Amino acid sequence: MAEPRIRLGMVGGGEGAFIGAVHRIAARLDDRYELVAGALSASPDKARRSAEAIGLPLERSYPDYRSMARAEAARGDGIEAVAIVTPNHMHAPVAEAFLDAGLHVICDKPLTATLAEARRLRDKARASGLIFAVTYNYSGYPLVRHAHAMVQAGDLGAIRVVQVEYPQDWLAGPLEATGQKQAEWRTDPTRSGAGGCIGDIGTHAYQLAHFVTGMAPEQILAELTSFVPGRRLDDNAQILLRYGNGARGALWASQVAPGSDNGLRLRVFGEKGGLDWSQEEPNQLLWSPLGEAPRLIKRGTPAVNAAGQRVSRIPSGHPEGYLEAFATIYAEVAEAILARRKGAPLDPMVSFPTIEDGFAGVAMVEAALRSHAAGGLWVTAES
Repeated sequence: MAEPRIRLGMVGGGEGAFIGAVHRIAARLDDRYELVAGALSASPDKARRSAEAIGLPLERSYPDYRSMARAEAARGDGIEAVAIVTPNHMHAPVAEAFLDAGLHVICDKPLTATLAEARRLRDKARASGLIFAVTYNYSGYPLVRHAHAMVQAGDLGAIRVVQVEYPQDWLAGPLEATGQKQAEWRTDPTRSGAGGCIGDIGTHAYQLAHFVTGMAPEQILAELTSFVPGRRLDDNAQILLRYGNGARGALWASQVAPGSDNGLRLRVFGEKGGLDWSQEEPNQLLWSPLGEAPRLIKRGTPAVNAAGQRVSRIPSGHPEGYLEAFATIYAEVAEAILARRKGAPLDPMVSFPTIEDGFAGVAMVEAALRSHAAGGLWVTAES
């Protein structure tokens, strides 16, 4: 018999939210989860309306996350995992409540609003032995998995240069002043944390570079800028990276770059060749072996290695995109949860961002803030 679906709860993601719907779609895409409970808003009335709108049983629509954690942990059919899709400042308290209730956690990024919270949450998650995933979803793309496997196999040789960028343009004007919900909380330091653009999309770029190369920089030097008058958090970040093996890198993240929709791009150059991947064209990867003609690797073709084929769902020519990559993270977490259910070993091919990746992202933001405050000095991020 097929394994019963994983019983999933959600905190946040109610009316007006963007990422909550993405998580719900991702969780259902491979038919591994069933959403059975939620505290979808800090407003009980809004939480109830949101539950009705998505067909969640009203008796399992909770007015707050604490009552949800207590009630679900006490039920025989209670949730096995919770998805946290709130603004950043609520990630830590919500995650702690569900870890204390003995439940697995799937948390949106960045992990927390402060490094102290991230450190405390990491230590709690480690001690609990529970699964804690962070949805850095871009590592779910098949050709990102392919690129990671190429680097690990030594196809590029020693890595020399890492270039990653993530430009957008949606905050090029004072959108937060219009009351737009997503802009409002992302530019509010009490809800977003001390990092603006660097925390929102810079952490995505940082995790992608780390996932593909397997390397974390030993030192960073950052300049953070708020170009829009009156904006309280950075909307542009430029960061230099020094790696322990002598490699050098650069990270640029911006939300004030007109003409840029969602321009996440990673280029990795080694002594034997280079890789070039863009999230806006995710079904192809450019591989340039030194001294040879560049080769375009397309998802779904025999040229893709086992790591990429494993998370590819449909034949070549049918594009897989953002939602499928997000669903890959949920599917990989499902494998880990089901292995726990059965007391079975986890397939070593299963891979998803964990609490450690979440902590690394917050540590990078904190180091970037320190470097910028010091006038652009090289600093070390907490490992």
